[in-house]
Order: sequence, then structure tokens, then C-alpha cells
Amino acid sequence: MRLLVLGGTSFVGGSIVSAALTRGVDVTVFNRGISGQPPSGATQFVGDRTLSADLEQLSDDRWDAVVDTWAGAPYVVRDSASVLADRADLYVYISSRAVYARPTPAGLDESAPTVESSADADSTDYGKDKRGGEMAVEKAWGERAVLARAGFILGPRESLGRLAHWLHRVERGGNVLAPGPADLPFRYVDVRDLADWVLHAAESELSGPYNLVNPVGDSTTGSFLEAAVSATSSAVELVWVEPAFVEEQGIDRREAFPCWVPPGDGNDGLLSTDVSRALASGLRCRPIEETVNDTWTWLQANPDLDHPTFGLDPAREQSLADLARRT
Repeated sequence: MRLLVLGGTSFVGGSIVSAALTRGVDVTVFNRGISGQPPSGATQFVGDRTLSADLEQLSDDRWDAVVDTWAGAPYVVRDSASVLADRADLYVYISSRAVYARPTPAGLDESAPTVESSADADSTDYGKDKRGGEMAVEKAWGERAVLARAGFILGPRESLGRLAHWLHRVERGGNVLAPGPADLPFRYVDVRDLADWVLHAAESELSGPYNLVNPVGDSTTGSFLEAAVSATSSAVELVWVEPAFVEEQGIDRREAFPCWVPPGDGNDGLLSTDVSRALASGLRCRPIEETVNDTWTWLQANPDLDHPTFGLDPAREQSLADLARRT
């Protein structure tokens, strides 16, 4: 198989390229060449995909599939999808469950309503940008388009630092404020499982949208945080707080508790997403313990990584933990 990856050096794109090379796939990457080098064995075209002249570098070759991880303005996907429409058999666009309109319905499947957007739009917000990208690929590729609607993407090489935050926070020890309930579904996809599925999709010539997260019941917030405690061998106490407590105390959940999706607030579908279509198509998800352990190993091997900052001020976290115990 010959594969073209637009990008190919970041978290998701780089993981897909690495997985493809391991399988013996002939991989070409197209990027600006400023975010690091692709893995050894990949052919690199250097160019800016927002420039039509640079995109023309790709017009004289042919691949079996294209993989696109773009998360910005939809018109950029539109232009790439148009130029490559007769250069490959399949276009796999890494999208997101953020494309679904709020409130998301319980048992959210791929037929649920999506946000309003346009393939010609500039960047507005993440959900609309991803939906516009989907529309661009669908328009140019029709049934040859695959839309990978991923949940939280975690695992080694994660650039956003969400899992890294929890591991480092647990490693620090003490009282860790834990957003509950502990049995709340924890829906995510390991980047390596996503990469394997993308390659399987390309080989199998799948079509249409797929929700790519782990199955319901596979992991919970409790099992996720317990896995972090086990991986770091830390002496901590998880102080569980209910969603009402988080709201009453004015805690910014996205900054304080990355990857936590509270019940209610239009989130029912995100917590109960139906992944039967993806499972039937070949998605396989490893245990949360493996994702956490392997990410911790990677973090220890790369101590100088510069990740975005999440979490509460330590003094405030301790104060909130004390308050939670008294209420």
C-alpha cells in the first residue's frame, strides 16, 4: 500500500506514519518541515498546504489512500481534497465527536445531527472547523471519504498534555481532587489503536463516518485515575467530588480536569457514544492501564517535554479537598 499523510510529524499524524512503516507501507508525508522530521523510511515533500503552488507538488503521483489530520480552517481541507481527488482511492479525515450538535443524544451514533458549517469557511471553533473539513472531503471524494470521529486521543507522544497532567499530578502525591462520580464512563481512544484502525480503513476501503472511542464499560474515571496511581507508584488520596461541587466552587473543568466529561450539560451522547459501527469495521481498543503505563514510560524517557499547563493551584486544590471532606 502507498499512503500519503498530510502532516505526519505531530502526535496523531506521526503515530499513523510510524504504524504504517512498521507494516511495510510505502509512506509519503507532506508538511512544512518545521515540526520535526518524519520517521526514517518515509518520503517527505516539503510545502505549505495553504498555498496552491505547493499543493501542486502532489499532482503527479498516486497513492492508495490519503490521511489528513487538519484541525483548522475548512477551506484548507477543501483545497487539499480537491487537488488530490484523482490521486488516490480513499481519503481518511481525522475528525472529532465535536462535530455533533448539542445537546448530544444518549446512545450517540453516526446519524446524529451535526453542527452547521461550510467547506469554504475560515476557522471559527473546533467543532465547526472539523465539520467543515468533513464536508469538504465528502464533496470532493463522495463514498471514497472516511470520517474518523475520534474522542479524546491519548497515549505516548500526546502533545496536548492532558494525560501527562494527570500522571505528573498523581506522581506529586498528596490529596488529588478527583472529579466524579468514579464510575462515570471514560471515553477515549489510544492513538495507536486509532492509527491501526486508520490503516485498516485504508486497506479495507471503508466509507463514511465512524465514532472512534473505546466501548461503553471499558473504563471509568475511577479506573483511569487508579491506573495513573499504579503507573507512578505514588502515595496519594483521591478525594472524589461530584459535578455539583465543581460547579458550585467555580472550577473551570476543562483547565482543572482535562478529559473529564461531566454528566448532564448536553453530554449524554459523549458518555454513551455508540461505537458498534467502528467495532464491526475493525476497531480494537487496548486496556486503559496499557495506555497509561506506556504514556508514563514515554514521559520518563522524555523529561524535558514542554506541555500545556492544566490543573489547579496546589493551595487551592488542598483547600477544596479539605472542603469536600467536610461536606
